[in-house]
Amino acid sequence: MNIIVCVKEVADPEAPDDAFCLDAANKVLVASPKVLRVLNPFDEHAVEAALQIRDKTNARVTILSLGRKLDRVVAKKPLLMGADQLVLLEDDVFAGGDSWSAAYLLATAINKIGDFDLILCGRQAADSNAGQVGLGIAELLNLPSVVAARKIEILDGNARVERVIGDGYEVVEVTLPALITVSNEVGQPRYPAIKNIRIVNQIQPTIWASRDIGVDPSHIEGRLTLSALFQPVHEGTCEIVEGETLQEASEHLAVRLRSERIL
Repeated sequence: MNIIVCVKEVADPEAPDDAFCLDAANKVLVASPKVLRVLNPFDEHAVEAALQIRDKTNARVTILSLGRKLDRVVAKKPLLMGADQLVLLEDDVFAGGDSWSAAYLLATAINKIGDFDLILCGRQAADSNAGQVGLGIAELLNLPSVVAARKIEILDGNARVERVIGDGYEVVEVTLPALITVSNEVGQPRYPAIKNIRIVNQIQPTIWASRDIGVDPSHIEGRLTLSALFQPVHEGTCEIVEGETLQEASEHLAVRLRSERIL
């Protein structure tokens, strides 16, 4: 069984707010150079789900990551957790894309990898929280998909999935190959193992640029139009309702609330 896990490198979501600066003119949020690059926490859960499946089967886990000037320490973390192979889509033309372009590039690379039974993604990215790329990949590859999985079992060519819903979870089965997005309820991602360091140092990632996956750079422009990016301003006013007595103040308050149609 072959599993592909799509992961993303992001600015550390635990960094303080003042470590980020809003460039309203260019509609981008700029992180301070002091902010570390990390593996998207939701994608770590997807890696953990893949390794849980491998613990019970003879699955091979391939990590696929997209970006520009990817941090090799961050990219190799899934290998330290126990994944088998790393493929990096790395090209300057990949910068500034949106959910559609990311899904298109990852789907194209997955087609090039070829042999897969299951694709796993985090339920969303910690930087945009869009949650669109996984389903976009499934659509482009014409695969069935299940979102927000908290548990995955492989049974006779099918995946039995417990997916998180608003008031609990539901159980669904999907025929493989399929794509599943993984939620944090799958369990705490395992720590990178020291014993894997020597093995990981011997693993050379496969690096593909746009030309290697047969993509014309002019065809990967994003389809999202961002009209504005701004930090919301929260304002509030306070009105003191007075009276000669507590009862009179209460009556004045009731009248004021009725006038505002709050009561």
